[in-house]
Amino acid sequence: MNRPKETSSAPAGDPTFARGTIEYRRLFGVAYRMLGSIHDTEDALQEGLARWAGLAPEQRSAIREPVAWLTRVISRICLDELGTARARREGYHGIWLPEPLLDATTMPAPGRPLNMDPADAISLDESVSMALLIAMEHLTPPERVSLILHDVFQVSFAEIAVIVGRQPDACRQLASTARRNIRSHRRFEVQGDERNRVVDAFARACLDGDISALAGVLDPNVIARADGGSAITVARRPITGAPHVAQYLLGVLNRQQQLRHSLEILPTFINGRSGLVIYEGLKTVGIIDLSIYNGHVAEIAIIVNPDKIAQISRH
Repeated sequence: MNRPKETSSAPAGDPTFARGTIEYRRLFGVAYRMLGSIHDTEDALQEGLARWAGLAPEQRSAIREPVAWLTRVISRICLDELGTARARREGYHGIWLPEPLLDATTMPAPGRPLNMDPADAISLDESVSMALLIAMEHLTPPERVSLILHDVFQVSFAEIAVIVGRQPDACRQLASTARRNIRSHRRFEVQGDERNRVVDAFARACLDGDISALAGVLDPNVIARADGGSAITVARRPITGAPHVAQYLLGVLNRQQQLRHSLEILPTFINGRSGLVIYEGLKTVGIIDLSIYNGHVAEIAIIVNPDKIAQISRH
């Protein structure tokens, strides 16, 4: 999608889908989980809402559930975008990570109750985590769309079939395959006091430059990924193992401190859970998302690509 990003998405004269409404938030939540990019999400919403605005008044009045109609339209747009996004991300400079989301209001509660064991489903809270968005990059576009629409937003497989162009049973199988793929990864703690304690200990060790303390808060098999795009030089492959990750992180922070002299690491909410933001004065220069497992940091996502954090400012 190459259109300029637009930040006011409601069609003229129709406040139903204005930014901040429950309807807008639901549609944003659907598209963001599919695309992992705020820019592409807003593009998808802009296109979907333009199609809604382009309907004749009698056509709109005949649609009993406008949000469901737009969910189908926007999901189809996302499905098409995922196909081209995969090719772009394969040619990305280094590691591609999802664009961090600091606005929790875009994570609405689901609508209809889910007719399956909640322990087997991808939960609303879990579905927006950076770790799960990264894991979902390994799914095919139809698998990702089917999983998100069914498990997170309770869309029936009959409705999903219309979106992905397959039979309902095939869509059920797509979601099952995707769920099995996701469940092959460790499940991380996404909320709670224990998570906050680990995040605080991680930040303190980084600020103190204490490599032993930092290694102690890391899982022995921790994985660190960094996304600098083409603008910032970072490791182009994941770093693994507590000693290597601790050494890498402190080395990067030390170099940045020498260059900038005024770095701060402060707590924030990233994709609905506690994380860290790196400031240089009023400027955001990095976002750190941590995945916690058994009281230790198991995965680290570091986003320093200016294009992905330019919208985040210090207040």
